[in-house]
Amino acid sequence: MICAPLRLKKNADKRLRAGHLWIYSNEVDIATTPLSGFTAGSQAVVETSTGKPIGIAMVNPNTLLCGRIVSRDTQYTLDKSLLVHRINIARGLRDRLYPDPFYRLVYGDSDWLPGLVVDRFDDYLVVQISTWGMEVIREDIVEALVKVLKPTGILFRNNSLSRKLEALPEYIETPWGDVPDEVPMTENGVQFIVPVREGQKTGWFYDHRSARTQLNGWVKGARVLDVFSYVGGWGVQAAKAGAEEVFCVDSSAKALEYVHKNAELNGVGEKVATYEGDAFAALKELHAGEQRFDVVIVDPPAFIKRKKDTRSGEQAYRRINEMAMRLLKRDGLLVSCSCSMHLERDRLLDILRAASRHLDRNLQLVAECHQGADHPIHPAIPETAYIKALFCRTTVE
Repeated sequence: MICAPLRLKKNADKRLRAGHLWIYSNEVDIATTPLSGFTAGSQAVVETSTGKPIGIAMVNPNTLLCGRIVSRDTQYTLDKSLLVHRINIARGLRDRLYPDPFYRLVYGDSDWLPGLVVDRFDDYLVVQISTWGMEVIREDIVEALVKVLKPTGILFRNNSLSRKLEALPEYIETPWGDVPDEVPMTENGVQFIVPVREGQKTGWFYDHRSARTQLNGWVKGARVLDVFSYVGGWGVQAAKAGAEEVFCVDSSAKALEYVHKNAELNGVGEKVATYEGDAFAALKELHAGEQRFDVVIVDPPAFIKRKKDTRSGEQAYRRINEMAMRLLKRDGLLVSCSCSMHLERDRLLDILRAASRHLDRNLQLVAECHQGADHPIHPAIPETAYIKALFCRTTVE
């Protein structure tokens, strides 16, 4: 592949040399290399202001984040061969840590494959593409995955909101083999049936695996409330770990069907009850009914999807966590989670502190988790560290 040059302005290469992978349109010397000369998804040789090549980048001339480094060696563009190499490296990390073949196989920038996510469910792979650079080589991606893993089927779940940022079309298709609507998987020794074709994202959220492992040591004999439960990742595991009673709240009737299915699958069906509806309304109703719990898990969707949503999003985090604290017994545990990259860990803790003081409760941070090792953090890209799970004990004097 012959790549056209993409020249940077003076000193714009410093961040890239320090390890970052992103190039913004205002860093490009458009007088020398106009962005209009590139098509979305093309690859370019990135040059310093003096013309020294420093890597290969995928380019989208129509977005502020217009380039993503995919190779530091200008001899190697991102093709099937390099994809196979990168996927093998990614697999090596996961197979070293996880005895069962259920994990996030590829996590975008952190695995040097920006715009590509692959979740593995044993012989089935669910793929999400969020950049034009990956979209134009999707056939190579399929061939590379087949070569490395020899899966029974590959499913493209390319209908996420992130695709809109790059003006990518949305679709769901099976480019390889056959993938059923739901697949079995195991996490922390607990079995689940996962709706990969119609569920949220890829069908499962591997990113909170570590936090769910942590929680399992707290729930024996407890009454547990799982808010925003989805298919029961937290709640069913808590029941299996010895919780006396688990109550799952979600707005999706379909998700709650899977909660019951997964509870029965693990022999804890009689312990698990569900409530369909808005989480805020559900917590208000539970409080009015004087319901109290030993453990409350709050794992909402990202309330802050964009920086401009920060104020309203922080108010939502404050409100839902304060409502959750009201439902805790005098010596209870709140597991407060956030998947918003725009909410820093310290700010979430500030929100929890303020909520506890408003309720005249004492708060202790007793444990915390972030995403598992199958979601490695790129040290130069803080956006790759997005998961927070704070375990807070609340007491009343």
